[in-house]
Amino acid sequence: MSETNGSQSTREAIVDAADGLFYARGIGQVGMDAVRDAAGVSLRALYKEFASKDELIVAVLGKRHSMWTSGVTAKVDSIAEPRAKLLAVYDYLADWFGDADFRGCGFINAFGELGAANHRVADTVREHKADFQKYVDSLVKAAGGPASLGPQLAILAEGAQTTAAIAGTTDAARHARAAAESLIAAAGI
Repeated sequence: MSETNGSQSTREAIVDAADGLFYARGIGQVGMDAVRDAAGVSLRALYKEFASKDELIVAVLGKRHSMWTSGVTAKVDSIAEPRAKLLAVYDYLADWFGDADFRGCGFINAFGELGAANHRVADTVREHKADFQKYVDSLVKAAGGPASLGPQLAILAEGAQTTAAIAGTTDAARHARAAAESLIAAAGI
C-alpha cells in the first residue's frame, strides 16, 4: 500500500479522503478503515498521523475552513465596490449550492452529528462561524454600514446554507441575496 498519493503527503491524503467521505456520507457512517482505503494508506500510517477519529475530524474541519475562507474571499475580492462586496457573499453561495456534490455546510453537518457530545468539534464549529461573522462585520464596516447589519447578513448566509441542503436547490442563495439587498438598502448603504 502506498503511503502517499502522488505528491501529496500522507497527512493530506488522509484528510482529503476523510473530507470526501464525511461530507458525502456523514461522519458517523464512516469508519477509519474506509478512510484508510480511500486514502490508500495503511491503518498504521493513518493512526501515526491521527491518534483518533476526533483528531481527524478536527483536521477535516480545518481544511473546510480554509476552503470556505479562500472561496468567499476570492469572490468578494473580485468586486471593487463595498456594497457589492456584501452581496458577493451570496453569489459565492449560489455557485457553491450549484455544485453536484453540495451537501450543506460541513460545519453545520458536523455540529448536528457530534456537537452536543464532542466539545472539540463544537468548539471548532463555533470558531469557524465566529470567523465568518467577523469577516462579514468587516465588510459592513468597509461599506459604512451599522454594526447591527453584520449579524443580520451572516444569519441570512447561514440559513441559506441549511435551506439549500434540505431543499436541494440553489434558490436559497437568490432569496438570501434579495433579503440582504433589502437590509443593505434599509441601512442606507
